[in-house]
Amino acid sequence: MKSLFLLLLFLLGGCWPAIQPQVKHVAPAVEDISVVAVSEVAPVIVEIATEATEISDTDDGLLSTVETIAATEPVIEEPALPAPLPYYGDFPLSDHRRVDKLRKFYTGNGRKTFGLWLERAGRYVPGIQEIFAEEGVPLDLAYLAMIESGFNVRAYSWAHAAGPWQFIESTGKFYGLKNDWWRDDRCDIEKSTRAAARHLKYLYSRFDGDWYLAVAAYNAGGGKVRKAIKSSKSRDFWILTEGKILREETRNYLPKLLAALEIVSDLDAHGFTGLNLAEPVAYETVLIPTTTDLEIIAQFCNVSYDEIKALNPELKRWCTPPGEANFRLKIPAGTGAQLERLYAGLSPSQRASYHRHQVKRGDTLLALANKYRIQVADIVTLNKINNPRALQLGTNLILPLKEGFTRLPVDELADGYVRSKRRTYTVREGDSLWTIATRFGVTEKQLRVWNRLGWSNLIRPGQKLAVSKTGQRTVTKVARKTGPAKKVVYQVRPGDTLWGIGRQFEVETGMIRLWNHLSSGNILHPGQKLTLMVPTRRQG
Repeated sequence: MKSLFLLLLFLLGGCWPAIQPQVKHVAPAVEDISVVAVSEVAPVIVEIATEATEISDTDDGLLSTVETIAATEPVIEEPALPAPLPYYGDFPLSDHRRVDKLRKFYTGNGRKTFGLWLERAGRYVPGIQEIFAEEGVPLDLAYLAMIESGFNVRAYSWAHAAGPWQFIESTGKFYGLKNDWWRDDRCDIEKSTRAAARHLKYLYSRFDGDWYLAVAAYNAGGGKVRKAIKSSKSRDFWILTEGKILREETRNYLPKLLAALEIVSDLDAHGFTGLNLAEPVAYETVLIPTTTDLEIIAQFCNVSYDEIKALNPELKRWCTPPGEANFRLKIPAGTGAQLERLYAGLSPSQRASYHRHQVKRGDTLLALANKYRIQVADIVTLNKINNPRALQLGTNLILPLKEGFTRLPVDELADGYVRSKRRTYTVREGDSLWTIATRFGVTEKQLRVWNRLGWSNLIRPGQKLAVSKTGQRTVTKVARKTGPAKKVVYQVRPGDTLWGIGRQFEVETGMIRLWNHLSSGNILHPGQKLTLMVPTRRQG
């Protein structure tokens, strides 16, 4: 009778409360290590699942089953596989027609381009999130760089914004990003990401803790968003999109991010399977005491020149910036010790093979040759000068300071930006500047400036107008096809000189001396064997 009473009391108590599984998101660990990757530390997601059991008060069979399992041993579930791209869910999502439209575009007609962006994301997102974790910014905002540039570190827009975060020069300078003839820190993924995090934090504070308004202001500027708030008398971003203050580009800017985050949160569900995600690149940072040719760095690290350039996209030219001591240069992981050892035997005069000279009034090739103790013929050959007697003011000349020069510095006079083209529109019957400006999300004033129309509103059918919307990206220079340097043993022939051997294999004579422990006055003998580190693009 007592047992019957206890059973009745238990059943009247109802069901066991169901305990919902908990997910704990752990930010990437940050350690002080000498070898740092562009994104070496991947985010770690730890899922802590508590046992969830729901028991019906009318199902005695289920009750006994659960009791039996608990009395024997716990159920061990297979851990879920990590997502192919890190996603934390720390940035609020929204359902809106603009988001739906863009999600359908990214998974439809824009699938190919969006897929390429996702593949690049594998290389950069973990490292960006590591910096955002340090700065206290939502980690999922790392994907804002995908909206800005498609994770293209050399992206350059018609508005002169550069790098993965598309900073204009004035904003970048405010956050310590240098830009001159030699380098552009806006293209450095670490420096520009740090600047982007601080700028986003500033905008978040300016708009009283509203990330939607902060993101919109990252695109349009804080003043424009303030004006839209004042005009609409609302701080709701979606209401601001219904007004006339924000450009169409800004109205779609946040929705692009939200659509991208929805897709990243479940790539399989949106059809992005089998992505070839780029791997983070491991590197270490070294301090270069004085200006040094990147070719020398590459040879000492036994890698190609292009690999050094790829690790340091902020460098526009062939060497570290002149006049800057202890320049922080990234090199492939594991090559630092060899570089340090070989660099120690290189005198300061051997570190730079070229000098940039901008032609001024009164300059002549003979005067330049005498000043730098070089040959006029070498200046003419290297710079492909057709008329030595007619130097154009402002022209950049590359002066070969040593024997065995190559055309690399001349090739590098063209910067490595990946520029965006302006989209053009052909005027149709019935068009006006106002209708065209509205269509492309720009102002009439912008159309007048870009097309040199002055204050005239007169346009004619068939006329081509430049509009601001960006199109396909084009590369301004052809990449040099080089591979890692390879060891070649060369046997000296009668009449050979170090200068001639250097010209033949496109290596520096000073490097030949260094590799073979030769003094400056050493005389070559026929049959003597020399060790050369020859780039794979040119082997003799």
